Amino acid sequence: MPSNDVRILLQAAVPTAAVGALAAVVSAVVAGVEGAVGAIVATLVVILFMGIGLYVLQRTAKTLPHLFQAMGLMLYAAQILLLFIFVAAFKNTTLFNPRAFALTLVAGTLAWIAAQARAHMKSKILYVEPDSTMGDRPEKTGHSS
Repeated sequence: MPSNDVRILLQAAVPTAAVGALAAVVSAVVAGVEGAVGAIVATLVVILFMGIGLYVLQRTAKTLPHLFQAMGLMLYAAQILLLFIFVAAFKNTTLFNPRAFALTLVAGTLAWIAAQARAHMKSKILYVEPDSTMGDRPEKTGHSS
């Protein structure tokens, strides 16, 4: 992964982890140990899903730039669908508090999206790749008449 991609990943993952830690503390106070475990699991799921999605989106942007926008929309829709499936699958679990899990999943997802949008707005991404051999070529290569 290029350094810019890693920077965006970190700028999205760190605030999400902070929201997850805060949710774990609040869930521990409200729902006990099961609430904290649910919040921690939800935070890990959000970081994993969204991180993989960001990686796939960056790879698509480099290899198939004409599909970037459609891939981004499809990817976010698939991520939200998978998160809903996780909530439904763990609705009646006894491993952790499902309400803390679901609320942290929503809060973590919103935190990730906001942090990723901020990171993209703050990053200085080149629109055109500079060619390193431009100095060796003549400026005009076309017909001179």
